[in-house]
Amino acid sequence: MDIKRVAIDAVNETIVMTVVHMDYKGQVAKRINEKMPLATVKGFRKGQVPKDLVEKQYGKAIKQEEVQKVVDLALERFVQSERLNLLGTPLAKVNENFDWDAEELTFEYEIGLVPNFEIDLEAKNNIVKYIVTADDKLIDGQVERIQKQFGKAIPQDKVEADSDLTGTFSNEEKGINNTTTISVSTFNKKAGDKFIGKKVGDVVTVSTKGLFEDDHQLMDYLKVAHDDVHGLDIEVNFTIEAINGAELAELNQELFDKLFGEGKVASLEDLKAKIKEDAEAQFAQQADQKLLLDVQDFLIENTKFDLPAEFLKKWLQTVGEKKLSAEEAEVEYARSEKGLRFQLIEGKAMAQSNIQITFEDLKAFTTNAIRQQMAQFGQTNPTDEEVQGIVARVLSNQEEVKRLSEQVVAEKLLEVFKEKANPTTKEVTYEEFIAASYGE
Repeated sequence: MDIKRVAIDAVNETIVMTVVHMDYKGQVAKRINEKMPLATVKGFRKGQVPKDLVEKQYGKAIKQEEVQKVVDLALERFVQSERLNLLGTPLAKVNENFDWDAEELTFEYEIGLVPNFEIDLEAKNNIVKYIVTADDKLIDGQVERIQKQFGKAIPQDKVEADSDLTGTFSNEEKGINNTTTISVSTFNKKAGDKFIGKKVGDVVTVSTKGLFEDDHQLMDYLKVAHDDVHGLDIEVNFTIEAINGAELAELNQELFDKLFGEGKVASLEDLKAKIKEDAEAQFAQQADQKLLLDVQDFLIENTKFDLPAEFLKKWLQTVGEKKLSAEEAEVEYARSEKGLRFQLIEGKAMAQSNIQITFEDLKAFTTNAIRQQMAQFGQTNPTDEEVQGIVARVLSNQEEVKRLSEQVVAEKLLEVFKEKANPTTKEVTYEEFIAASYGE
């Protein structure tokens, strides 16, 4: 067998393979011999069919199967031996006039290669690292929400500006169907005004675009996935099931202990300090996420390399349970190209910065995530045994391991980007951060 690479350009090649009789004749003969005792041809008893008739009836199909096995194995070994860094998998070129009776059988496979490029993490940029502070307005608003949440609910006949609503957000097309309780003041003013005067049983239609001050609130109230919240622009229905005002709870030690554990908060000043601490920790995560996205956009824009685009569009037509048309593959490629480019840049950045992910890294990240999640549900002091039991269950799921590994990589890269990209630091309020993030 002869096998070689034919370069088309820096990211496209063809693998040409020439198969001769010696490469497959032994296995074909063996298969024919195995077939003879089982062959049935009219006029002959089973097992008594002459070999030439067996070859005539089954030989072509057996030859094609064995040749394909030889080709598949040779292709796999060739890719490994040449250490080819592929995008997608090899695609067989279709030859409508292929002659299976030829002395030499030639097969051609298109391949797309990972481009060779360099990245400059220290390139001049205008990236901003935001330090987000919780101002008095935000803290006072949170104090009031706590008092309403733990106060006495007072049923109302119709919606007022300070009402709390229980109801269900729904959008059949997007699979949204979530029952929640929300204050009218949580909506933006335009959406909130739509609810004023409504009664139980009424359905109010609102747009998700700008529905809340922070798009991330769509995750809480509509149960929209994080990857979908930014820029989501659909209409959802809210069916009102209950309307309540509130008699505000008294800010006393009993309430403080219920919220934060016995003795941890002892006054309104302590409460505000705790709210500020918790809010700014959450804001820091959002600011880090924005920084990561801004660095990603900068690197994608400023790191130039070619992709084997036409090859990948053809390849996309062949993968997945549902085969795509050429037009569908074109759309899918356009949708995924940016992600693919950053995936390649991310790999290069990890290699350049010698970033490696160990099981201990993954375990530590998962442990911290589990503790944070448990704290959100009021379990502030779980035992190590409880946490590690949950961690073990999570890490036994391969899909979860993959998802968490991606988050660990993002966290490590973020630290590299903070150091190398040298972003400008800017302190802002949460409202200013939201305006900078979403242009509101």
